Amino acid sequence: MVLTEGRLLKDEGRLLKDEGRLLKDHARDGLTAQWIPAMSETSKQNEAVDSETAITLGLLSAVERGEPLTQRTLASELGIALGLANSYLKRCVRKGLIKVNQVPPNRYAYYLTPQGFSEKARLTGEYLSGSFNFFRRARAQCTSCLSDAAARGYKRVALAGVSELAEIAILCKFESGVEIVGIVDANVRPGSFAGLKVVPDPAGLPKHDALLVTDISRAQSVYDRLISRYGQERVLAPEMLHVRVRPSTPLKRPAHSDGGGR
Repeated sequence: MVLTEGRLLKDEGRLLKDEGRLLKDHARDGLTAQWIPAMSETSKQNEAVDSETAITLGLLSAVERGEPLTQRTLASELGIALGLANSYLKRCVRKGLIKVNQVPPNRYAYYLTPQGFSEKARLTGEYLSGSFNFFRRARAQCTSCLSDAAARGYKRVALAGVSELAEIAILCKFESGVEIVGIVDANVRPGSFAGLKVVPDPAGLPKHDALLVTDISRAQSVYDRLISRYGQERVLAPEMLHVRVRPSTPLKRPAHSDGGGR
């Protein structure tokens, strides 16, 4: 089962869930954020609504296709827990968006009601509008990070993570005057992405001055690993990733021969 809204729907939903989880970690661990201002209550509420919209739209789209569907496969495709998928499904049934028929032996068939088709059309328009806002937010934050790098004298930047966010960052290089030299990602096969070389380790890239985290699903671990190697001043991250750093984290600067020298 593939979401018709495309890869961005799943990645944005995952990013929104990661944001919520990381915000809870901030409060629990008493950590301070580097580069990241605190989110307003309004921002948190808006992102919660966006996440709910993405999940509901994905669910309605899956039911609409009329393919064999179980709550377990639905949860897997939407990237949410089984219990949450069950909760959203029941909510849609209560609202009259989905009709359930029992099919022997002990199986259920799900169908969109006329109201469900109308709601899916409404949510699609709402999601597309939200996706555009997501793009604008990501572009503004990537541009800010790259401009900050340029102001610090860092003219050659590597990206850390193959993702849609990396594609947006690549577009931002023209506004910031920074050169993107390549992408580091140990979780994908070496090759190219958006016209840039992809390698598992920064040492495999041309000389660069700083790194910008663009890995959506592993932002925190990627950030932690990079600052332990390059120091906090040379590793940046868009605000939406909500990466955190312990105040006591030491700054380390690698030798210039490590592919990251200036």
